[in-house]
Amino acid sequence: MRLLLYPFGLAATLMTLWLGRVESAPWPVAAPPFPTADRSRWVGEPQTWEGLRGRVVLLDVWTFGCINCVRTIPWVRDAVGRYATRGFTVVGIHTPEMESERVRASVEAEVRRRQLDFPHLIDNDHAYWNALDNHYWPALYLVDRCGRIRATAIGEVHAGQESGQRLNAEIEALLKESPTDCAGR
Repeated sequence: MRLLLYPFGLAATLMTLWLGRVESAPWPVAAPPFPTADRSRWVGEPQTWEGLRGRVVLLDVWTFGCINCVRTIPWVRDAVGRYATRGFTVVGIHTPEMESERVRASVEAEVRRRQLDFPHLIDNDHAYWNALDNHYWPALYLVDRCGRIRATAIGEVHAGQESGQRLNAEIEALLKESPTDCAGR
């Protein structure tokens, strides 16, 4: 599910992005496989969907130069603290917009500085961005225990706003689903 560009013009579209939007997927679709397990392309441990099976996963598509991404970080860190012991994991997808954001050491420094204690794919070639058919920073994809995308959030997400509340409700609902529900899927 992606944000539809409204016919009301660019200003309305940008306002919608700024406010954030959470939508349930109309049908679950499999999250695309990560393009590589090469350690040089990950900050932290490389991830696979096989290794994440049974966990609810938030894919956080971001770049450190994006102010909207930076403003979403407190909600992401809060979600990790709130749900990690219940089977929730975040995987950062760092997809650069500017050339300076492609430098691995800079990505590592930002991950440390912002205390993002979860693995990050360095998506310099936009391979995962394209696999998700993503078009925005930040974009959050909520993946169920079976590896299917069940909800997305486009734009900033904040704890005290509807976007954060709706995404928290989606996470809570997915955490209540049994990992055995994936049998045969």
